[in-house]
Amino acid sequence: MDSRCRRVKGFTLIEALMVVGIIAILGAVAAPPFVRMIADQRAKSAATNLYTALTVTRSEAIKHNQNVSLAPKTGGWANGWIIPDPNGGANLLDANATGVPISGGPDSVTYNGGGRLAGGSTVPSFTIGASDMPQRCLTVDLSGRPRIKALAC
Repeated sequence: MDSRCRRVKGFTLIEALMVVGIIAILGAVAAPPFVRMIADQRAKSAATNLYTALTVTRSEAIKHNQNVSLAPKTGGWANGWIIPDPNGGANLLDANATGVPISGGPDSVTYNGGGRLAGGSTVPSFTIGASDMPQRCLTVDLSGRPRIKALAC
């Protein structure tokens, strides 16, 4: 076989540009749902973190057989929350901001030694997530158990 007739293996510039163009089109179509999925996962994560903090608060109230509170940090629930030690020691929990808006919610959530909500019959309710993105609703029933729903409150 003559060296002039031998074909070189590989891709042509046109073929490479076509593949890059197809990838760009698919990326543009997939980007909006991906952004929404990330926002949904952030809302789920923030709701789960607050759920865990409420559960720890309830557990500590039962363990110490006295009132224990979960309170927001300065500036509101979106900035994080703390569980002060009922005996005056270091905070039992100190969570930082989640980066997700949290609206609603009382000034604090207090559990009594029996694990029920202390002081009144108002049910704490938190809406977690931005209004234009997926949201989660975290509520606490009067028995003290938190629940997460996949809708706004």
